[in-house]
Amino acid sequence: MEPLFHKFCTASFDENGQFSGLELHYEDNFNFGYDVVDAIADEEPQKRAVQWCDEFGNEKMLTFGDISRLSSQAGAFLLAQGIRKGDRVMVMLKRHYEYWYIAVALHKIGAVLVPATHMLRVHDITYRIQAADIKAIIAAESMDLCDRIREAAAEVAQKPMLYTVREEREGYVRIDDKLDSYPERLARIPTTISDEFLIYFTSGTTGNPKMAKHIYSYPLGHMVAAEYWHCVQNDGLHLTVADTGWAKCSWGKIYGQWLCGTAVMVYEFERFHAEQMMQVLEKYQVTTFCAPPTLYRLMAKTGIRREAFASVKHASTAGEALQEEIIRLFYDATGLEIMEGFGQSETTLIIGNFAGMHPKRGSMGKPNPLYHVVLVDENDNPVKAGEQGEICIDTRERMPETLCICYINNDDANERYWRNGLYHTGDTAWYDEDGYYYYIGRVDDVIKSSGYRIGPFEVESVLIQHPAVLECAITGVPDEERGYLVKATVVLCNGYEPTEELKKELQTFVKERTAPYKYPRIIAFTNALPKTTSGKIMYNVLRAQDAKK
Repeated sequence: MEPLFHKFCTASFDENGQFSGLELHYEDNFNFGYDVVDAIADEEPQKRAVQWCDEFGNEKMLTFGDISRLSSQAGAFLLAQGIRKGDRVMVMLKRHYEYWYIAVALHKIGAVLVPATHMLRVHDITYRIQAADIKAIIAAESMDLCDRIREAAAEVAQKPMLYTVREEREGYVRIDDKLDSYPERLARIPTTISDEFLIYFTSGTTGNPKMAKHIYSYPLGHMVAAEYWHCVQNDGLHLTVADTGWAKCSWGKIYGQWLCGTAVMVYEFERFHAEQMMQVLEKYQVTTFCAPPTLYRLMAKTGIRREAFASVKHASTAGEALQEEIIRLFYDATGLEIMEGFGQSETTLIIGNFAGMHPKRGSMGKPNPLYHVVLVDENDNPVKAGEQGEICIDTRERMPETLCICYINNDDANERYWRNGLYHTGDTAWYDEDGYYYYIGRVDDVIKSSGYRIGPFEVESVLIQHPAVLECAITGVPDEERGYLVKATVVLCNGYEPTEELKKELQTFVKERTAPYKYPRIIAFTNALPKTTSGKIMYNVLRAQDAKK
């Protein structure tokens, strides 16, 4: 069966064979559940959709026939429970394989999928229930998670219905053991392309998370990432390392991958171990791989087995910038270049190193043709090559179908991020004469010291090259004389001790490899950096900690 990618889009290429344009095709009633999952199941029911395993050796394979049947049965069950089109359902299923058919079930019945990570605490869950007016929560069977959800639900006036899988839990209705009582095919429930489809709570590096609203065309935008950035293979097996509560799951574990004909590999674990991950790659013969920079850094620093990546044809990363030193170490070990990309919970892939391009290490690549990307100064004027600017999407001529429509119930955020016909990402970059973009940092993270503007990433990229440094984060500390001092917060590799001598060595190391004004005048050692649930370093937390001192 030909991947449905070709049915829903037309791609174009420039004279050098590089991907340069994409036009989407869809009907007003497009619904991923019926028009993709059921369509594939009708043509090739035994085609592999999900290959799942966990760290204890358990495994399960689901075909498109399975996903079609189970999603229809789950949809019928939820309808019988009183969940209707437009109701918002929060799903906290970790990396359970049940996520895939339950997500599709919600799409089929027109309910709104609200993914959330299982790591949320009680106050986080309470906030989301109230902010999104959550009708129901479907959670993994973990006793601790179920207890947190039940405690959060007790604090709100409108109590959400509570569901779980695999085990009975007090106050919850178990779903997966009831599905056989429902029909294997669900009659199509009308939806339109402009209906509310999915809500992501943004990672919240500053302030409370915002609710990014996506509509039913959203899955189609992920075809670009799957086909031209992940470079998935029809009937291949793609592994993106992400919890189902992260937007990266939508990027790499369901929509674009299935549209482009590949199965998704799901490895369920509580704590990341590089060797265990490599064993999964080797055992299941994964063909394409994507992981956040944090995991590449851990693998590169702890050792990579070349044979584990023997079946992998393409590697990629996104979430935050990846230092060139890590890209080099990975290439030396595997022969694979890590293709970087950039995007947000509010978007699909905005910038990427696409198939046919000649990647430049350290570059995010070039803009996705689905978006009109511009770099602007603080007055929203375009900047020239080599100049720093904020990454924006120009929406004056066309509102991309794959950009979130708005932040729900947040006029302040809508006015801040959508202005002058531009969507402002809040991230800064520069581009070279060849049109390749290079990440600098969040607008609020740029450090102004003695009149110089210093991007944290450019200092981190040097510091990470030192063999003692496992991870690091660069922030600015207020100073009366210089405005701000550059500070490095460092996590050391095993075998290194935090000493004054090592601080001086790290400072000298940076001085010798970049402009002298960029070196960290302050160095602090820590056991772990504060991160969002999606693995991004929380620079605002580090700055707040310094402000209290």
